[in-house]
Amino acid sequence: MSGERAVAAASGRFDLWQRVYSRGIGYVFLLPTLAFLVVFSYYPAFSALWHAFYNWDGAFVRAFVGFKNFVDIVRDPIIHLGIRNVVILWIAGLIKVLTFPLLTAELIFSLRSQRAAYWYRTLFIVPMVIPGIVIILLWQYIYDPQLGLLNRLLAAAGWRNVMPQGGWLGNMEGALAAIIGIGFPWAGGLSMLIYLAGLQSISGEVIEAAQLDGAIGLRRVVHVDIPLIMGQIKLMIILTTIGVLESFEVLLILTEGGPNNATMTPALWMFMKGFRFQQFGYASAVGVMIFLVVLGLTYVNTRYIRSSIEYEA
Repeated sequence: MSGERAVAAASGRFDLWQRVYSRGIGYVFLLPTLAFLVVFSYYPAFSALWHAFYNWDGAFVRAFVGFKNFVDIVRDPIIHLGIRNVVILWIAGLIKVLTFPLLTAELIFSLRSQRAAYWYRTLFIVPMVIPGIVIILLWQYIYDPQLGLLNRLLAAAGWRNVMPQGGWLGNMEGALAAIIGIGFPWAGGLSMLIYLAGLQSISGEVIEAAQLDGAIGLRRVVHVDIPLIMGQIKLMIILTTIGVLESFEVLLILTEGGPNNATMTPALWMFMKGFRFQQFGYASAVGVMIFLVVLGLTYVNTRYIRSSIEYEA
């Protein structure tokens, strides 16, 4: 029997190499993509994991320090403040991505005119082609304490002394709220499109049966639509979690973590430590911690957050 298994294994390997050889041109075309993936995705990740245990300046100085960088992270008061800020941003991000985009998708899905639904969908998607930096700079102008659109609108409404001292982005108590307000009314094109695709995949027979049972309007949304698009909702939770924990460009451009670290997050502190203080070993350790947190939250979301429809399936 062992001889037969050896022959079968050898035959399987031969068939594999024969298939590779017969489709060789396809694998050749894949090599450049694989090379870029290794260089720009896998290598930085493994490099960060390796250098998290070193005192490294990013170029020459490298000394093994074991878990010292991780101990420093636990003791770092700015990391503690950043965790508080990122939890607030995460909760706000979940509220934004689970309300306005879903409501917009439901309204477009409920339109009887397919032409109207097409044009509304297009109007919400068009802003996605605008570079993100343009939107950030636009909101920087909106929050400007002298010429900003927000102050002008408030003044026109009779509220001239609403702006906090130091400006919307320069006040310790209000800077984080101003960051959360960016993008209002938060009906993002990508999230809306994902929800809409999920709604359109619902069988017409299911919707008709729900209507016959009296599930119309908000009742249908709660008891039919949301359970059936739970996969899309979980995807948006994962994407929002990753975005909040890893993104820092908005904070870097608008506040640089200030005033007095009021808008600092672990991802922004990782950037500061690496590229401004040349402490790349510490920055790598912060990156590893963020990766572990994202991995854990993603596992919990995909493993334990399920609807009754998923359990029945």
